[in-house]
Amino acid sequence: MASTHLLPLATFFLLLSASYLQIAGAEAQPLTSLKLNSHILQESTAKEINENPEAGWEAAINPRFSNYTVEQFKRLLGVKPMPKKELRSTPAISHPKTLKLPKNFDARTAWSQCSTIGRILDQGHCGSCWAFGAVESLSDRFCIHFDVNISLSVNDLLACCGFLCGSGCDGGYPLYAWRYLAHHGVVTEECDPYFDQIGCSHPGCEPAYRTPKCVKKCVSGNQVWKKSKHYSVSAYRVNSDPHDIMAEVYKNGPVEVAFTVYEDFAYYKSGVYKHITGYELGGHAVKLIGWGTTDDGEDYWLLANQWNREWGDDGYFKIRRGTNECGIEEDVTAGLPSTKNLVREVTDMDADAAVSF
Repeated sequence: MASTHLLPLATFFLLLSASYLQIAGAEAQPLTSLKLNSHILQESTAKEINENPEAGWEAAINPRFSNYTVEQFKRLLGVKPMPKKELRSTPAISHPKTLKLPKNFDARTAWSQCSTIGRILDQGHCGSCWAFGAVESLSDRFCIHFDVNISLSVNDLLACCGFLCGSGCDGGYPLYAWRYLAHHGVVTEECDPYFDQIGCSHPGCEPAYRTPKCVKKCVSGNQVWKKSKHYSVSAYRVNSDPHDIMAEVYKNGPVEVAFTVYEDFAYYKSGVYKHITGYELGGHAVKLIGWGTTDDGEDYWLLANQWNREWGDDGYFKIRRGTNECGIEEDVTAGLPSTKNLVREVTDMDADAAVSF
């Protein structure tokens, strides 16, 4: 007799639980939607950061994102998480601990002849940070290792790597980007300029551009696509130990790093960033160009972002070093420049010199 009463009672509780979950789900969805559609920058949050004595950095309502919603900002964070199996199978290089490193280092002054190191670019409306970090670092390394001042094409990598690198403007994998540079190379920026030249400086712009098509033809009729290609020798990860990262930059030049972005990063203006408040929004890739220590004794990394000079400290930012802040020391990728195609350039230059002489 008891079992006949228990069955309907159990069914009742199951139905009650299911209806509660439906109601909770219905309530949770608008909250999420409300958050995504709210402005990424709020005066109250900037005030909260600036009044926090532990922050160590200054927040501001950066013009770059003054009209952005959280959802629009999230689209710029284009680093997809690497499969752990892939990370394990890719060796991470390290450097001898005996290598003495300076307390402060800035690639812009160390290789002052290399104009690309100090360039601040703009990824515009596209989640192409994964491509920018790789191509910018390789451009710098061509100058550092071969004394060739050249700007390489982010557009080539973004448009032509396809599903091998990820999803183009909807995000990609830095390590796969470097593998594309090693196997397929990229042409010069002059041959294939970045598709979004407008950037996002105009009010109310909508960052929702589709990935550009892979054309494989230089915009200038005087240049040949294949001859314009520049390659990386290899693609490798750098060990997450801060000494190894510093040694890699010191010996070979800037590297690409990926890290987790929280809401408060959008507010960064100056100082040494560390996460203070806000939700996790996604992964972002940038170029690491140096390191140092503040007068207060805080160690930091120096990085170049690609959100134009309106954002941050003239386009740059510092982030806490040695504590793996936001995972900044976990995902460091690079490659050395290749002499492939450079031999032809040198030969052509010699021939031209002989003719003109």
